[in-house]
Amino acid sequence: MMQPGLETLDYSFPGTRAAGAFTPVLVGVVGSGNLEVLLEPAPGADCRFHIETSARGFGAIWAAVAQDFHTRHQLAGVQVSIHDMGATPAVVSLRLDQAAQELQP
Repeated sequence: MMQPGLETLDYSFPGTRAAGAFTPVLVGVVGSGNLEVLLEPAPGADCRFHIETSARGFGAIWAAVAQDFHTRHQLAGVQVSIHDMGATPAVVSLRLDQAAQELQP
């Protein structure tokens, strides 16, 4: 559900590394200047991103951060949900990597 004042962005990338079955992973806390990242299993071979952010107008930066994460991890069958309250790209990348680490066997 989109909240007033938030921008919603969606991206999808074909993955090559199947995540398999896993318990959803949540890292971070939504708060002033921070964000939370939720990874959930998803059908298919894509890595899908759904981003809700209070920082409007930064779609190109979000696309670059999502693409960078996907290039490094190549996850397949994963839904990435991000709830952002103004985190910097470096913090976003850190949280994404923390979540991906939880998927390691």
